Amino acid sequence: MQTRILLIAGSLLWLAASPVYADIYKCIGEGGRITYSNVTKRGCTRLHLDPLPTVSSTPSSSPKTTASTSTPSSFPRVENDAQKARDNDRRRILEGELAAEQQSLDEAKQALAAQEAIRNGNERNYQKVLDRIQPFKDKVSLHERNIESIESELKRVR
Repeated sequence: MQTRILLIAGSLLWLAASPVYADIYKCIGEGGRITYSNVTKRGCTRLHLDPLPTVSSTPSSSPKTTASTSTPSSFPRVENDAQKARDNDRRRILEGELAAEQQSLDEAKQALAAQEAIRNGNERNYQKVLDRIQPFKDKVSLHERNIESIESELKRVR
């Protein structure tokens, strides 16, 4: 039983890995309408297509590929001091954004707490309460995600 399953699985794998080939015909119909088909008809011409190249899953280690990854000599260079100044500016900007986002998060949490404390008379159904405070919860989660993004960006600054 297991050998039969292995035989079938192996056959299917072999069929899936084998190249597929089909003749393609270009047909010009009434009014100059062009159609393509794998079935020949009267007035159709066979197209001769080049096969697609096969792609290797293992990277080649030829010297040609390593040479193409080097930086060209005409590429503009940035001095170390200028790059450090840019990195410091970026860090300062991100820290300012982080402080502003934390303040916005605190305000959103206060607004959510205030809305959770309120119970309107027309909200006998608890789902109405949940629907009313959902935008406030969304705002809190948005600010939390923004803070996470800014903190991860700050970790990447040199």
